[in-house]
Amino acid sequence: MTDREPGALPDSPSSEASLPRRDFLRLAGGVGAGALLGGALPAFAHEAPAAPALHLPPHPVRRGSAGHVVVVGAGVWGSFTALNLVERGERVTLIDAYGAGNSRATSGDETRGIRSSYGDRGDNAELWTKWAREAITRWGAFDAEYGPQFGTRFFMKTGDVIMRARDDNFLQRTREQWTNQKVPFEALDGDEIRKRWPIFQANDITVGTYEPDAGVARARASTQAAAAIALRKGATMVTARATPGPIVNGRMQYVQLDDGTRITADAYVFCCGPWFRKVFPTLLGTRMRIPLGTACYYGTPEGDSRFSFPNCPSYNFPGTTGWPTLPVDNRGFRVRGGMAPPPPPANAIKEKLPEAPPLPPQDPNNQDPDLSVRWASEDRIAGPRRFLAFRFPALANAPLLETRTCHYESSINRNFIIDNVPESTNAWLAGVGQAEGFKFAPVTGEYVAKRVLGDTGDPALVKAFALPTEEYESQTTPTRGGGDEDEE
Repeated sequence: MTDREPGALPDSPSSEASLPRRDFLRLAGGVGAGALLGGALPAFAHEAPAAPALHLPPHPVRRGSAGHVVVVGAGVWGSFTALNLVERGERVTLIDAYGAGNSRATSGDETRGIRSSYGDRGDNAELWTKWAREAITRWGAFDAEYGPQFGTRFFMKTGDVIMRARDDNFLQRTREQWTNQKVPFEALDGDEIRKRWPIFQANDITVGTYEPDAGVARARASTQAAAAIALRKGATMVTARATPGPIVNGRMQYVQLDDGTRITADAYVFCCGPWFRKVFPTLLGTRMRIPLGTACYYGTPEGDSRFSFPNCPSYNFPGTTGWPTLPVDNRGFRVRGGMAPPPPPANAIKEKLPEAPPLPPQDPNNQDPDLSVRWASEDRIAGPRRFLAFRFPALANAPLLETRTCHYESSINRNFIIDNVPESTNAWLAGVGQAEGFKFAPVTGEYVAKRVLGDTGDPALVKAFALPTEEYESQTTPTRGGGDEDEE
């Protein structure tokens, strides 16, 4: 095995001589954005402007020289964290077992909603709303700066309409947060909703809200772009599985790759998403859950633009979210969630109905993001089809173009985890997105980078994102319909 010291990475002319040829080629092969993306995205058209200088407290390990930070996980949190670190002068190695935006990753779906309606977050509602609003601004800036360079779009401001049959606590708390934080929104009644968006079947709707700044990000493309930009600005990419090394005198010593190679750095950030329970089984095995969720993408009628951006907003009905097809790549009209089958008519019940069959035992492989089956079975697509037929009658027979099934992460306190690995001052946990983490990535990436660089910041945030001490009684709680949790 070879210990790679901070000065022995292949970003200097003498690096090849100090490494075995196999290891040098393995690292050097991932330096270019094209190697990461396999040519899937266009090359940059021109140099991006330099990031503005940010004055931070000195990194405790820097001592006058640039530090080396290893970021494990090239999902959206890991990629934006790596980008923020490299923009602040750090030398960054980004490691992922499958590559940025891969099909197993939570951020490997096609799209994600970006909105700030968080009246359901209890004591954290103010923080989540504030960060979500900042994230909307940053997604717009990311799209404006890098969309033209990649020849595409990463974020589209669709607006988001929430509709309910009657006012509820979620809407009330959301309006309170928006009012307190001066967020632009409109309170609507059912008549106004039906007038503006006749494509909705909303006869039962009496109240709603509209957030005009909300939108949709292209998830896979954005994640790959953030990683590619980080590489272009100097980061190194390694495609391998990494295991945390020992902690000695309060410092993690290295990460070890699956072939036995060790990479030594000054600091380590683990952005492992649903893999956290495998990377830190004792620490996080009972502190988080990773349910599977499925999204369906339907083909819109030929020549009918009513269900496409910018003519249709993203929408939120009880238990179901979705948004229009995006003309940039036309993956389809998205539905996440669904409707239960209707009960039989009362006059058709002649005798007592049999009890529902017991839930089948949960496949243990579905608790492992390396082994879980992402195929959308009939029970996962029947509910979205019923929803589509009821709420969007014109799409009742729309063809199902594709599905995306991914793990979401949730913790017992319903908040992110951004904290030191216990007993370590130079290793960090950053993730557990609560089925909402994607939208916050431009903000959390900066926050994590600052924490790694020694800025403790707001004590309230430190407390909110601390590793929870509570644990789930069991790792899994099967629910009928696949165990999906709310998302977007």
